[in-house]
Amino acid sequence: MKEAMLYKKLEDNKVKCGLCSHGCTIMDGKRGICGVRENREGTLYSLVYGKAIAAHIDPIEKKPFFNYLPGTMSFSIATAGCNFRCKFCQNWQISQKANSYKEMPGENLPPKDVVRLARENRCESIAYTYTEPTIFFEYAYDTAILAKKEDIVNLYVTNGFMTEGMLKTYKNYLDAANVDLKAFTDKFYRKICGARLEPVLNSLRLMKKLGIWVEVTTLVIPTLNDSMDELRQIAEFIKNELGEETPWHISRFYPHYKLRNLPQTDIETIHKAREIGLDTGLRYVYAGNLPGDFGENTYCYNCNELLIKRYAFTIYENRIKDSKCPNCGVKIDGRL
Repeated sequence: MKEAMLYKKLEDNKVKCGLCSHGCTIMDGKRGICGVRENREGTLYSLVYGKAIAAHIDPIEKKPFFNYLPGTMSFSIATAGCNFRCKFCQNWQISQKANSYKEMPGENLPPKDVVRLARENRCESIAYTYTEPTIFFEYAYDTAILAKKEDIVNLYVTNGFMTEGMLKTYKNYLDAANVDLKAFTDKFYRKICGARLEPVLNSLRLMKKLGIWVEVTTLVIPTLNDSMDELRQIAEFIKNELGEETPWHISRFYPHYKLRNLPQTDIETIHKAREIGLDTGLRYVYAGNLPGDFGENTYCYNCNELLIKRYAFTIYENRIKDSKCPNCGVKIDGRL
């Protein structure tokens, strides 16, 4: 256990967590919605500090980051727990059971060992991923500080439901984030995820303001968030609020967890959504969960030259030189 950051002590041994936008007020002996922050006699503790439930070496494209260090490997870690209750969760076995554990599962892997393993395996980045990294903030924060000293990049793969205070605390150590913008209605967030939309939009705006490189992912789910109008609203938000240089990953849904009754997303829907993004003026719009699709590739936004050819998480060709298109010379956005 480690005493939590970003909380306030209240009367009667209560505490108020300031880490995510749920803002849980937690009674003595109870945990927050995430299931991994517990109030013990008026002190809030993280129950997952240094307890990695997953630790793998992944291509950075798997996160996904396509305009940030393409072709490199990322040491990826997670703990148990999540502050969302997404009915389509891919990793529900480790994210949705935290409240049922008296003692958190996971391997003892302190921050210094995470950084050491990243360095030994020639990973240029550490990704806090698989579950929501905000809920293991203290672990990620201490790891990120050590990683910076070793010139290792820190990546967040997140639902974006953190507070302004958390992002401002982390700003000097967080290099890039892929944020799930799961839909563009509050109804979807409340019914499907147990959360709200506006805090996610606020986090995206603040990340850009703080100079964090942002890529956005939307999983397109049939009947729930697949209308062309809603997808256009997402594209317009990204363009107008985050900038045309912000990559948008549009991913295909496969039946999973509590949404096994829905069909997989039609490929044509993904292609139409991609066209909407490009027509809106976004420079980089990608098709996800479609191995071999042309939408996986990176093209020059100025001359449409093929720059990076991909198959799933593997790069077969990268023609970008000095962050520029070899055909027209325009600068390509990101860290390339």
